Amino acid sequence: MKRLSLIILFFTITNLYSDELYFRYSHYNNISNDSLELELEKNQYPKFLTKEYFYLDKKNIVSNNDNINKLYKISSSNIQEKQLLFDGLESSGSISRGFNIGNNQNSVLNSELDLQISGKLSEKIYLKASIQDANIPLQDNGYSQRLDEFDQIFIELISDDWRIRAGDIDLKNSNSYFGKFEKRIQGLNFSVNPNNQVNIYGSGAIVKGQFKTSSFQGQNGNQGPYKLVGSRGELYVLVVSGSETVYINGSKLERGIDKDYTINYNAGEITFNTTMPITGDTRINVNYQVSERNYSRFIAFSGVELNRDKINLNISFYNENDLKNQPIQQNLSDEQISILSQAGDDSSLMNAPSAYQETYSENRILYKKEIINSQEVYVYSNDPNEELYSVRFTNVGSSLGDYVLLTNNAIDNIYEYITPINGIKQGDYNPVIKLVAPEKLQIAIINGDYTPNEKTNIKFEIASSKNDKNLFSSNDDNNNDGIATKISTSNQLIKNKLWEIYAKANLDYIDKDFQSIEMIYNSEFNRDWNLDSLTSYSYINQVKNQLLIQGGINLINKKIGEINYNYENLKFEKEYNGVRQLLNLNLKIKNIDYTSNSSFLNSESSIYTSEFFRTYNKLKINYKNGWSKINVDAEKNLKTNLLDNSLDNSNHGHKLYEIATGIGSLSDRFIEIGYKKRINDSLVNSSSLGKVNSSNIYYLKSQVLKDAKSNLSIFLNYREMTWTSNDNIEKFLNSRLIYNQKLFDQIVQSNLLYETNSGNLPQQEYTYVEVEPGMGNYKWIDINGNNIQELEEFELAQFQDEGLYIRVFLPNQIYLKTYQNKFSQSLVINFHKWKNSNRKFKRLLSHFSNQSQYMIDKKTNQSIENFNFNPFSIPKNGLLGLISNFKNSLHYNRGRQDFSTTYSYSSNKSKNTLSFGYIENNLKSHQLNFIHKLHTNWLFDLNSILENKVSISENFESKNYNLDEFKIKPKITYIFNESNRLNFYYQYSTNENTIGDFEELKQQKLGLSFYLSKGEKINFNSEINYFNNSFKGNPNTIIGYILMEGLQVGSNYTWSLTAQKKLTKFLDLNLSYFGRKSENSNSIHNGNIQLRAIF
Repeated sequence: MKRLSLIILFFTITNLYSDELYFRYSHYNNISNDSLELELEKNQYPKFLTKEYFYLDKKNIVSNNDNINKLYKISSSNIQEKQLLFDGLESSGSISRGFNIGNNQNSVLNSELDLQISGKLSEKIYLKASIQDANIPLQDNGYSQRLDEFDQIFIELISDDWRIRAGDIDLKNSNSYFGKFEKRIQGLNFSVNPNNQVNIYGSGAIVKGQFKTSSFQGQNGNQGPYKLVGSRGELYVLVVSGSETVYINGSKLERGIDKDYTINYNAGEITFNTTMPITGDTRINVNYQVSERNYSRFIAFSGVELNRDKINLNISFYNENDLKNQPIQQNLSDEQISILSQAGDDSSLMNAPSAYQETYSENRILYKKEIINSQEVYVYSNDPNEELYSVRFTNVGSSLGDYVLLTNNAIDNIYEYITPINGIKQGDYNPVIKLVAPEKLQIAIINGDYTPNEKTNIKFEIASSKNDKNLFSSNDDNNNDGIATKISTSNQLIKNKLWEIYAKANLDYIDKDFQSIEMIYNSEFNRDWNLDSLTSYSYINQVKNQLLIQGGINLINKKIGEINYNYENLKFEKEYNGVRQLLNLNLKIKNIDYTSNSSFLNSESSIYTSEFFRTYNKLKINYKNGWSKINVDAEKNLKTNLLDNSLDNSNHGHKLYEIATGIGSLSDRFIEIGYKKRINDSLVNSSSLGKVNSSNIYYLKSQVLKDAKSNLSIFLNYREMTWTSNDNIEKFLNSRLIYNQKLFDQIVQSNLLYETNSGNLPQQEYTYVEVEPGMGNYKWIDINGNNIQELEEFELAQFQDEGLYIRVFLPNQIYLKTYQNKFSQSLVINFHKWKNSNRKFKRLLSHFSNQSQYMIDKKTNQSIENFNFNPFSIPKNGLLGLISNFKNSLHYNRGRQDFSTTYSYSSNKSKNTLSFGYIENNLKSHQLNFIHKLHTNWLFDLNSILENKVSISENFESKNYNLDEFKIKPKITYIFNESNRLNFYYQYSTNENTIGDFEELKQQKLGLSFYLSKGEKINFNSEINYFNNSFKGNPNTIIGYILMEGLQVGSNYTWSLTAQKKLTKFLDLNLSYFGRKSENSNSIHNGNIQLRAIF
């Protein structure tokens, strides 16, 4: 019998994961697009090839003849994997929904959402989503305004030829000259690219903010904060996060604590870092968006781009308007709408009476009407039998009003009428509110560029705007429409191996009634043309048509650099004609770099003529390991009044000389030292400029050490300023020292920061606002029983259900000039690495570690205290602000539960100067903690505290105290296993006030707590406490509330329970319950249930 041998076996299986694959012995078979291919050939081979070989002994194999005649079947497992939520996508975050309920509060619903998703929905569609939402009643140092401006919430779908995004959008148009803008909006944005030549885009949304520019001069020795205001000068302002652009002397800055400036978006305040010294010569421009909610404001932006070989065309339309029938912060009455309809575009006519009749409420400031000197006025009253009114007062300017601020001790200010003297008003306030009219801005734009050949490019743009400043009124509508045009060209004249020469020309025409979305020109435009808003001539570019003609030539030498010359002519019809010439050089010859930027303006108007010369020159010599440089900066601005041929008071000039040298590399380690001399000129008589002051500046910039173990950087800027009119020398110092060091194989780690500067301290005001129960932080205690909520009657709530109020800081215009010292030092010594040392002394030290932290931030009054370099020196007079924290912790066997001992000493001091006076707080604390495991199942813990707390309020005497407290708390824990334990503890404490009414508390506390955990599925924690309070003094005071921590005299009970159950892989159920009971009060119960989904 001849054997059949297999020579070649080819087989291909496609769709391997199809439901079924069948095969039987055949030459070829194709089932459901799957294939099996066999090639067989008969032949006779040697026996060792044809012999049968077995992995297992055939005798041990039991025959199974079931289904012998059936086809063999290969199939995938019918056990399907459990599908994951958002399967195939990357997701993270959670969503929770719950509510609080109690017998002393209404039920409160709360929710929180934080979800991020990304991934492919299909081969061509990609998804990105970020969804966030939470109940946030207050943001630190913020105002009582909507804070969702800071959330980034969006869902975005992206494909090869289209994109759509809903939610928060950073909308930007940089393809237009007259219509460029950047806005943060909430809505829908899409773009479609059917091919490489067409792009269609569109957006529709609710606007987050309105564009605003603040331009102001810096102050000598004042790093800030500088106040930003609203679009109508409002102090109550919320800046849209990330919307700002900051310029100093025309140069753009970067935000960050280690960059140039920081900004408080809630307060609308900008502060410049120590390394960016601010002087009286610093020009500051800030562009930003202000969050305004007077009306719902809608924005629409759409357009189409067409791109061909030689021509590109863009057509766009922008619409931004207030929905006048949807006011938000102002609920307009028919009378107020009538006032707006008659005001036209004149904002000074948009004032309306603010008083309206209100029912009596013990927690509100109300007024009654009285007749004084035949005039109806409002007088404060809390008499429920009177006809009462709620009245809002507006600051109308010094001596322009009839009311003055009587007191600001209550949570709402109280105002009083003052009778005019000899017809001159004596107040600053009136009972009116400033109405805001709804506005509309529409802009249609056509622009593009044409490239007839590779050497020539032509750009053009036509824009038309419609700007209605009062949608309620048809008055003053004759100036709503305006137009603007632009055409520019650039030509390459010469291009060879050495030279490139380009010529360019530009023409701008802007109608006097044209309104752009944001600034068309750079922040220095008005100053460049002597149209600065600080002068009396700023009206010119607002009431006349503008024509700007520019032409220039650019010469580029590929070996030494380039030269650029520009000629510019600006006209406002017959009112202004200016000619400006600019010459810029950027040259490099061997190791010498030379830069020069110069301009000369000659202008004439119907009022004045001017000559404005500016030049900046920099010469830098580069060495192998360093550099030297010389800078010269000068300008002279002369304006002559045509009426009397006299020089204008705004004439000025300066000369700045700088020399510096450095070694190293600016990208690594370097040291640079330099000197600057600045001379400022101003008008000294009617015919000439003269020196008014001069400054000498010495500076050091360095990065001395920079590696894995060490970092040392030093910045120093010392400035002396001398005035010609007197011999006084003003001195200013900005310095920063950062030194981080790791020693002895990181056994010792040290971080040090020292900083000095000058700035402002705002005299803050605050009030309290009622929120949902449990969402606040403060409790009101009516200590004088007058039913008026006064500032001194609010205290931090000891229990969550008592937190009915939040503290809200108010903006102000009162700033105190300060010197500021900052110092912080952290030192960590940890000998744990020596635990395996051969030396006994090192092994002994390995049980010990020590952590020290010290930080002080001191602000002193410039007018009282001279600059003091010593951060540890606390003056008796002139101290306006202080934060001082020191803590040292010495550990033995830290974290080992084997005679583990920790001794901590802390000393904290603070002082705040507010509008109603200063508040000082001091705390000194000694703590000793001992933990030892007695047996496998028993743990002993002893904690003792000795503290002294002092609080002194200048005007709130009821809040002054000096408390001496002693507390000792032994605790025994029985450990069932790693997850379950039972605690027994007792606490004895005494607390005595050594000033005022000398209140005294002796408290005993006995408690039991239990913790149970079963892996990740369930966690349970329960606690019950008994308190016995022996109190001397009046318990119904602020001090009594603080001492007894919200409890009552005698026996008190508190109990709590928290539980967490994992229902599914993605779903958690959280329960919490808290209760308390005192001798003379009913039990108070509060609970929370929350369902939380985790992604």
